[in-house]
Order: sequence, then structure tokens, then C-alpha cells
Amino acid sequence: MAALTKSQIASSLAESLGISKADANRYLDTFAQLACSEAKNNGSFTVPGLGKLVLVDRKARQGRNPQTGEVIQIPAKKVVKFRVSKAAKDSVL
Repeated sequence: MAALTKSQIASSLAESLGISKADANRYLDTFAQLACSEAKNNGSFTVPGLGKLVLVDRKARQGRNPQTGEVIQIPAKKVVKFRVSKAAKDSVL
């Protein structure tokens, strides 16, 4: 089964909420922008019932070039992770 597209999600939202597809698309866009800006500014964004978008600092570490086996230094960086809530895990599993 294929993943839902943005258009399919918007159609489903529009149908269940009784709003237009254009309004549902605007909602999805606004929600995504809010999540990204809050995660960037505050380090996290909680989606009630689903989980939390978290900004995490990764330390510098050593790795290996898979082609040559040479040891390389991987620099420190920030990454975004999504931590699924227990309620969402329980309902899916």
C-alpha cells in the first residue's frame, strides 16, 4: 500500500472537516511552517497525540570510507528527529 500524498491528505481533511480542499492545503502548509520554525527556534515542536519534532546536536565522530576503508573524521552537526508518542505507538502497534 502506497503512502498518502499531500493531495490525498488534504482531500481527507477537507471531507472530514467540511472545508474546501484549498483551505485544507493552506492548513497543511501553515502547520508545516509552524512546526519547522518552532523546532528551529525552540529546539522542539510537539504534535499532540503523535509525537515531538526535536532538534538534536550530534557530536563529531570517526567513521570509515566504505570504498577505501580509510578512517575519516565526521564533523559535529545538528539533526532533526521525530519522537513518536507512546499513545501513537500503542494505537499503531
